[in-house]
Amino acid sequence: MSDDDNNMEEYPTEIHDYLTTFEKSLGSVDEMLKTMMSVSRSELLQKLDPLEQAKLDLVSVYTLNSMFWVYLATQGINPKEHPVKQELERIRTYMNKVKEIADKKKASKLDKGAASRFVKNALWEPNAENEHTSKTPAKGKKRQ
Repeated sequence: MSDDDNNMEEYPTEIHDYLTTFEKSLGSVDEMLKTMMSVSRSELLQKLDPLEQAKLDLVSVYTLNSMFWVYLATQGINPKEHPVKQELERIRTYMNKVKEIADKKKASKLDKGAASRFVKNALWEPNAENEHTSKTPAKGKKRQ
């Protein structure tokens, strides 16, 4: 018997596709981690502004905790009852805070000078000539 035949007997055939997809996903994660680990952290952080640094740190921590969640599940431990759940929720809270900061940074700024000029010019101010004509009702032409 080959190794494939041996492995097929160890788990139900219904989950073979799921396991194959899971294995490919693990390969993708491994490649991403190798890419990330190939650059030193200090070198990477020098290229990023503080907001981007925070995003990178949060994504890294979230990824590690998610992987630990999966590990717990593979060991037969319910991760929903483990402190890792609270840690993931805490990280999500900080991710939302960083997102709010990024959204505020992207929001358009109000130019108070331009806004006051716009309002001033949009409002009608009567002058002496307009005042006289506005007090008397407009007379239409007589029909002949």
